[in-house]
Amino acid sequence: MDIFQILGNELTDFFGVGSWLEMFRTGDYSRLHTLDGILGAIGPLIPLLIVLEFINALAHRRISGRHYKNSMLIYMFNRVLGRFISIGMVAFCIGFFKPYAFFKTSSTWYWFIYSYVAWELSHFVYHYFGHKVRLFWCLHSTHHAPEHMNLTVGFAHFFLEAPYADFIRTSICMLLGVQPPVLFLIMFIDGTWGTFIHAGENLLKDGRLGPLRHIILTPSHHRVHHARNPLYMDTNFCNLLNVWDRIFKTHQYEEYEVPVEYGITRPIKNGSFWDVYFGEFYYLIKDVYQAPGLKNKLLYIIMPPGWSHTGQHKTATAVKRAFLKGLNESTNPNKSTNTNKIRMYE
Repeated sequence: MDIFQILGNELTDFFGVGSWLEMFRTGDYSRLHTLDGILGAIGPLIPLLIVLEFINALAHRRISGRHYKNSMLIYMFNRVLGRFISIGMVAFCIGFFKPYAFFKTSSTWYWFIYSYVAWELSHFVYHYFGHKVRLFWCLHSTHHAPEHMNLTVGFAHFFLEAPYADFIRTSICMLLGVQPPVLFLIMFIDGTWGTFIHAGENLLKDGRLGPLRHIILTPSHHRVHHARNPLYMDTNFCNLLNVWDRIFKTHQYEEYEVPVEYGITRPIKNGSFWDVYFGEFYYLIKDVYQAPGLKNKLLYIIMPPGWSHTGQHKTATAVKRAFLKGLNESTNPNKSTNTNKIRMYE
């Protein structure tokens, strides 16, 4: 296989047009009468939106190479390293955990709703640990490092995050009785929506989506999740249904008074793929090496990002608590900035 054929295959896979090309080649469109055919046919939706987002950014001269470069480099890097690892992890978890399911479900509509809620719980658990355990944050931080929001950020993940995420999500779903065919359908829906909610201002100026913001997680919610503002830290962990964020009090609307600042709290070297991809691992290794005693070394691995053996914690919880305390102390009805209208959690 020559280099041009490899590149052609990669472009076909990225834009999701393989199903359409096969139908055009054979002239057989009967696949569109099946679920697999329909799912394959809508595959190009997200890549098409990326192209439209990019064109709109060019038209309004809001484009910068660094907004897209690292995300696409990460996508290509992961294609080489982790192409089949995640699929293998899902298959392993189904085979291992399915016999231990607490009860059985079926493929009826009401069990589908149950299965989706169960999936959102599993996604919440994985995502929450990704922010609250330093080692898992090292895997997840690559996704949060970009300082500009666009659809390609949905592809920016450390290559080992997918198998770690799928181990947690698939094992929980299997134990809760979700049927594998239903799980695969949910994964497709959730993956498509999970990419769409990374739509930035170049595609959706206001990502609140009107009344839908009260029912589901919108691009606005996910912009909040990617923010480093103290008010927004560690919120909106769900993907489509916001039920678990509301139950666990991590649901947060985007406030007009608090513009989103994207990225992570430590300074990132602009345009550095290596800092975005491996930077958090470097700082974790450095902290573990310098920490006194085995206990502190282990705590740096399992405690939240920002934890310190000195007690001078800069975790998201500590930063937010200090911010809210300062906000409450400075609130004055005579001030022009009406800070008391900011909703902390909804």
